[in-house]
Amino acid sequence: MIKQSLISSAIVSALFSTYAIAGDVKGKVVDHNNQPVSGAKVHLHGKTQSVTSDKNGQFTIAVDADSQLHVTKNNYIDERINITEDNGFVTVQLKPSAVESIVVFASALHKNNVEMASPVSVLGGDELKNAAKPTLGETLKGIPGINASYFGPVSSSPIIRGLDGPRVKITQNGLDSSDASRVGPDHANTNDSLSAQQIEVLRGPATLLYGSGAIGGVVNVVDNRIPSDVIESLNGAAEYSHDSVSNTNTYAALLETGKDGFNFHFDGVKRKGGDYETPSFELPSEEHEEHGEHDEHEDHADHAQESHDEHAELANRVENTFIDSQQVNFGTSYINEHVTVGLSFGRIDTDYGIPGHSHAHHEEHDHEEAHAEDDHDMNVDEGHDEHDDENVFARVKQDRWQALFNYALHDQWIEAISVRAGYTDYTHSEIEGGEVGTTFSNKSSELRANVEHKFGQWHGILGYHYSDSDYAAQGEEAFTPATTTKSHAVYLLEERTFGDFTLELGARIEDYQLSSHIIEAEHHEHDSHDEEHHDDHDEDVHAMTEIDYQLDITNISASVGGVYHFQDGHNVAVNVSRSERAPLTAELLANGIHIATGTYELGLGYHIEDGEVHFEPEDIKQETATNIDLSLRRFIGDFGYTINVFYNDIDNYYYQQSTGLIFSEAHGIEVADHEHENALPVFQFRSNDAELYGIELDAHYNINDKNRVKVFADKLSAKLKNGNPLPRIPSDKLGVKYEFDYDGFKTNMTVTRYAKQDDITAYETTTSGYTIVDASVQYDFSHSGIDFVGYLNLDNLTDELGFVHSSFIKEQAPLPGRNVKLGIRAYF
Repeated sequence: MIKQSLISSAIVSALFSTYAIAGDVKGKVVDHNNQPVSGAKVHLHGKTQSVTSDKNGQFTIAVDADSQLHVTKNNYIDERINITEDNGFVTVQLKPSAVESIVVFASALHKNNVEMASPVSVLGGDELKNAAKPTLGETLKGIPGINASYFGPVSSSPIIRGLDGPRVKITQNGLDSSDASRVGPDHANTNDSLSAQQIEVLRGPATLLYGSGAIGGVVNVVDNRIPSDVIESLNGAAEYSHDSVSNTNTYAALLETGKDGFNFHFDGVKRKGGDYETPSFELPSEEHEEHGEHDEHEDHADHAQESHDEHAELANRVENTFIDSQQVNFGTSYINEHVTVGLSFGRIDTDYGIPGHSHAHHEEHDHEEAHAEDDHDMNVDEGHDEHDDENVFARVKQDRWQALFNYALHDQWIEAISVRAGYTDYTHSEIEGGEVGTTFSNKSSELRANVEHKFGQWHGILGYHYSDSDYAAQGEEAFTPATTTKSHAVYLLEERTFGDFTLELGARIEDYQLSSHIIEAEHHEHDSHDEEHHDDHDEDVHAMTEIDYQLDITNISASVGGVYHFQDGHNVAVNVSRSERAPLTAELLANGIHIATGTYELGLGYHIEDGEVHFEPEDIKQETATNIDLSLRRFIGDFGYTINVFYNDIDNYYYQQSTGLIFSEAHGIEVADHEHENALPVFQFRSNDAELYGIELDAHYNINDKNRVKVFADKLSAKLKNGNPLPRIPSDKLGVKYEFDYDGFKTNMTVTRYAKQDDITAYETTTSGYTIVDASVQYDFSHSGIDFVGYLNLDNLTDELGFVHSSFIKEQAPLPGRNVKLGIRAYF
């Protein structure tokens, strides 16, 4: 017993006390003119703790073994220097970067965006706060290669190089956000930009670390909910802003404090606004609304917004686009020289309108009585008098837990062991007239364990990744069955430097299991004139077959890449990867009306014969992407740029294709020759080979210390290999941004041209090009020891009418008109 007690004491001492032998290394960070650089982050390699240089550029950091200091500062090139306990005082000189340089959390190997083999963009600081919108898609859509699905401004997901939905992983601090935004375009992301420190966009496959769902890229939201640095005093921030285009008020707050290694964090966001205004546009006629953009008989060469329709009515507001959202997050951590342990909890409670929802096929239901009984639920429309009882809105609730453990061994081989785990309980209910029509729920668990190591000249990560998702949909619009998805994966990422060249190798093996209980109904014709016996006959009309289905697939992904620094401040990066992905629930098992898209959807596993739908999941093949990325970067001096060229060859690409059939509740599935009220086109997921390729440009030129010009652009081609275009491919864009910065005063103007999109499928319409002009003014000042930032944003300054080609409801929900956003932010 005494021996066990001694062993336990030794373990506790090792984990939760600082080493007595640790020494302090002092230093100073200066720029190329030997002027002090404040706010530089100084990180000891292999540990989670870091310190920040003070106003004189000075810092002190505890060191207990020979190691390496990694010094970073936005807009400077990272510097790494080797140190020992006996180093004493060190001076670190940082060179200015023409391209913004930020350490990427999602890289796993502490790299910044100009050092990575695969392309990445990072949005952070005041630039992120000023650009923050209710959704990630709208916040990030100005970045080259990034667009938005745009199901209204409060439900808009990121599209990376033409890929979205289940091909783009949305993560928070490296763990899946676990909402239902990958299921349908009307489901909003649960990540709020205002509470983030930075948002990282990894283009191209990032499957090695994040799984097969990242075959198109990753959007990682980084926050400090589990504090990763020691906090020694109370600090925080508060913000208020108002948007005129939707009469939206937004409040945000952040508080952090700590003592003796214990740290505490709180942040919260509240946002409430009404329907947004637009320039006048023609609402689609009733007939066109029923079929949406999927009317194959429509002449797709004519732009629907510009064609004259005697039945169309003009609108200058998009109805049912309100938002009422609250979000709070609490976190705590304990940090010493070798250990970081922490826990966080976040809650989201959001109501938002869903534009374009057509419920004509449910008109026989009377919701008024339910509405009268559920006045409380409809209070979300307070202040939004224009929303009638038939409008559909979503009620999203999410509870999310995250835990972190990191132990820095500083061993010769093993540098650090980290475990990050999360649990999410998510529900999305669609409410009409006070009644809950359909509820989507997802309970998920995730664990990621990494061992950071160094063997000889090789430095890398060995990891294990587990995820478990229990998804269900209940209600009249549940077009996918309840599904349980589990995956176990191991991955290895290694790098080695050969002079000016860094080589990266990686591989991942993932066991993917999907299981579902499927009920298949057979519909038979009945005599509609025999009303007397209709109810009796109905029992024979629907023959039910129950199937327990399981898909078990092993996904293998691998990559090889390299970065060559051929000149000071210049590099070229190449990355080649092969990634595999199995179909998700909607792609494989969908069978029902999807109101958001205005279609009847069928998954890969179904077969249609004589109007009957049969579940025959034969020969389900993985989607396999072979992606090549080439990046050329200059990030020193007054002129900098990043040019990305990519080619993505995808075998068995999953996409939706019109079957030429229609569905109605009275007649089921039949050929489109028949005309029935409220009939919907039938679309089915197919697999075919596809290729996507394009180019992205992001260039900066510092005219002088006060003036800066930025040019950004992207161009994308996305087709099936049979020559047919893929649907809803985003328009190409070209933009110019001018910035002026002097003595706390900052202003900028951005002009972005979105090109005409006429490379379309047979069931789409051409989308005209448009130009958006945005401007902003910001002033930094201090009062009573508090730093303030006041800002004015002018969005869509010319009140341009713009339609988003990648949107399912582009004709019903154009972009917002002219918006004046006033805001003030305080730091203390």
